Amino acid sequence: MLIPNLLVTDDDAAFRHVVCEGLVRRGFQVTEATDGEEALEVLGAGEVHVCLIDFHMPRLSGLEVIRQLRSSGSRLPCVLMSADLSDDIRREAEAMLAYEILDKPVRLKQLSDVVCGALAEVYGWRPS
Repeated sequence: MLIPNLLVTDDDAAFRHVVCEGLVRRGFQVTEATDGEEALEVLGAGEVHVCLIDFHMPRLSGLEVIRQLRSSGSRLPCVLMSADLSDDIRREAEAMLAYEILDKPVRLKQLSDVVCGALAEVYGWRPS
């Protein structure tokens, strides 16, 4: 893997844009999706190494996307983000083996560190 491809899924266009821009500046390739259904389309169409996904979205929530990935056998590292995380959501995300669960607002450094951790742990990738 030369440049890891990240999928950033969030229905908040401004947040998605800031996150994508920041991750591209850190040397990642980034694909965007506006909701859970679009995320599943992107995941089915190409290689993604880490999925960063908002919990609250129209059509399919972030948790529903992770549930579908797990039921298809995917071990893709998924980072669930939300400004409104309940204990129930956290427990369900942990049960579905979400790589990390982050409270919004999330700092770009924190997000970058989590992504690098997932890439190192799952793929043995280290930034050059």
